[in-house]
Amino acid sequence: MSERTNLVGRDAPGPSYLATLNPVQRAAAEALDGPVLVLAGAGTGKTRVLTTRLVHLIASRRAGPGQILAVTFTNKAAREMRDRIGAMLGTPVEGWWLGTFHSLAARILRRHAEEVGLKSNFTILDTDDQIRLIKQLLQAESIDDKRWPARVVLGVIERWKDRALTPDKLKPDDGGDVAGGKIIHLYAAYQERLRTLNAADFGDLMLHNITVFQRRADILADYHRRFRYLLVDEYQDTNVAQYLWLRLLAQASHNICCVGDDDQSIYGWRGAEVGNILRFETDFPGAKVIRLEQNYRSTAHILAAASAVIAHNQGRLGKTLWTEEAGGEKVRVAALADGEEEARFVGDEIEALQRKGYALRQIAVLVRAGFQTREFEERLLILGLPYRVVGGPRFYERLEIRDALAYFRVVLQPEDDLAFERIINTPKRGIGDATLQTLRQAARVLAIPLAEAAWRLTDTDELKPRMRIVIRALMQDIARWRAEMGRLPHTDLARMILDESGYTAMWQADKTPEAPGRLENLKELVAAMADFETLGGFLEHVSLVMETQDSSDGDMATLMTLHSAKGLEFDVVFLPGWEEGLFPNQRAMDENGIAGLEEERRLAYVGITRARQRALITYAHSRRVYGAWATTIPSRFIEELPGEDIEIAADPSFIDQRGFGGAGFEVWARDAGYRLPRAGAQPPARSFPVIEGTAFEVKPRARPSSSFVRDARVFHQKFGYGTVIAVDNDKLEIAFDQAGTKKVMDSFVVAADKL
Repeated sequence: MSERTNLVGRDAPGPSYLATLNPVQRAAAEALDGPVLVLAGAGTGKTRVLTTRLVHLIASRRAGPGQILAVTFTNKAAREMRDRIGAMLGTPVEGWWLGTFHSLAARILRRHAEEVGLKSNFTILDTDDQIRLIKQLLQAESIDDKRWPARVVLGVIERWKDRALTPDKLKPDDGGDVAGGKIIHLYAAYQERLRTLNAADFGDLMLHNITVFQRRADILADYHRRFRYLLVDEYQDTNVAQYLWLRLLAQASHNICCVGDDDQSIYGWRGAEVGNILRFETDFPGAKVIRLEQNYRSTAHILAAASAVIAHNQGRLGKTLWTEEAGGEKVRVAALADGEEEARFVGDEIEALQRKGYALRQIAVLVRAGFQTREFEERLLILGLPYRVVGGPRFYERLEIRDALAYFRVVLQPEDDLAFERIINTPKRGIGDATLQTLRQAARVLAIPLAEAAWRLTDTDELKPRMRIVIRALMQDIARWRAEMGRLPHTDLARMILDESGYTAMWQADKTPEAPGRLENLKELVAAMADFETLGGFLEHVSLVMETQDSSDGDMATLMTLHSAKGLEFDVVFLPGWEEGLFPNQRAMDENGIAGLEEERRLAYVGITRARQRALITYAHSRRVYGAWATTIPSRFIEELPGEDIEIAADPSFIDQRGFGGAGFEVWARDAGYRLPRAGAQPPARSFPVIEGTAFEVKPRARPSSSFVRDARVFHQKFGYGTVIAVDNDKLEIAFDQAGTKKVMDSFVVAADKL
């Protein structure tokens, strides 16, 4: 008999705070002794269970406030717990051991700072301070900070700290070639410098706690006596250091209760280890596992859809969400022609929902990648529907987009001093404030634009020789790009500018987690330009978009990534871009294999379960990727949806060439009157989506073939002599004798034998 069946009919006498719980929630709150894992599915009331359990420990006199350690991941969650507990007990909870991992670890460390070479009044450094310190160490070691930026070096150190690895625990080959093979030495020097400054970073808070506990058994024993019970929220998001910290503190009493959901572990890219929750019963023999499966948020169809998808993961403990609420809409799936049509469809749906009385703040569009918001932002602006982007700036406000637009503005408009100032040292060219001030002064005296002043000063002694060379090269680039405006399509020109300026390469060399997203945004920017006839027309459009963006705090729809949506809920959720390569994300699968795919599937589960009343999944038949159209196929996650809980929201018109049937599309397509491909039939060379009975194909713009061939010797005005190593239409990849390998347009080189 299942646990749910055993508990449903149980009487619930006892304190009033327990009477508000369902039978399984109450069992979790009352299981006070020994290790307990509460597997809390989305919307099953985990916060209520956690706070009620803490209140029950105190009310039943099993422990006093000072004998309970309650750990959360965010300050928001900690505040919510404090507020709820204070209301239930009618007493303030200030001073209790209730807070985030970092705040509690800092509190412990201040009591024992001398054990790790610090004083109790140590400073906790923020990211800017950390980067500044790493830069000093790189300079002292004569390491090129362009090749190995401080942020990249810091990222490696932080990952080691997340895994509780101090410098002495690392093997020589653990660092690879990072920072010229000196990364472990830099890590040790960084830690020593922190001690000299009487400082710690956030990673040190956990790391130093673990060091103290492992070195001083008497100190650890004191905390064993102090903390009789441990309560942990969001256990699936713990990293190795947090996991070890908890195990050390719980090893005496074993009275640890961890609440989490292995199906919502989506932060592997920042150190979270889903294995921590999966091996709980192994780590704590005799542990009781209680599954919270009754959902109070979503309709039965939404829960069934989410459960069917996540059931395909192998690395999970297993549970099935259910609800007592009958009825509700089925999850809708819409197939659209392309990304623009997808944005139009979603925008029209939101407008229709608003007319039906839905508040915009209860409507969310959840995307897999940040670059996807651009088309939805523009569509909502056209419709006059206010929106907010959560977890990041709006598309045209992002750093990399503003930088790229500044380059385009300088090429189009020589008098744009603001744009010129933005790009003159981006990427880094060694042009500092003193040089820029010289240019400004000349521009004022001569009453000319800043760019023209820069040109003129390259022929004088006002600038140092190196600065003259650097600025002259930049100005020659700008002049060349400007000359190409009438010849090249503006999308090709945009790519040329971003590539030859070094801006794309700057982000390609950046090893921070944000860099891949910035590169995707740049590709999306170039793709967006194809909808306009000229570069000037596009820049005017962007100006109008920026001008009409409303920053008010009124009723607004929400755009955000799936990662940012965890813990939130909305009446209506749109889930666009469910296509192979986009979602599941190809890079995640390439880098992490099956583990990456399973985390992507957990992300799909999180997305679906954010919806209370309606969920709508969309995919496009084709997308424009970096200016060229590519045919797409639906995400495998759509195939995993149960047909009985799905309805078609738009003409499907496309069946996956793989025979896409299984648990879904075969039923939908037949019900809609569409003929399925024969079993075992070979897929066509290319599929053509059919909209309202008309077949069409969107082709990329034809590019001329180059007259150059591989191994030809050529000369480039900027890069000098080189040898062609690859030809792609009118683009050449050239190994230059002095400048290294570059990709250039063939129109910018001449055959060496013609010079």
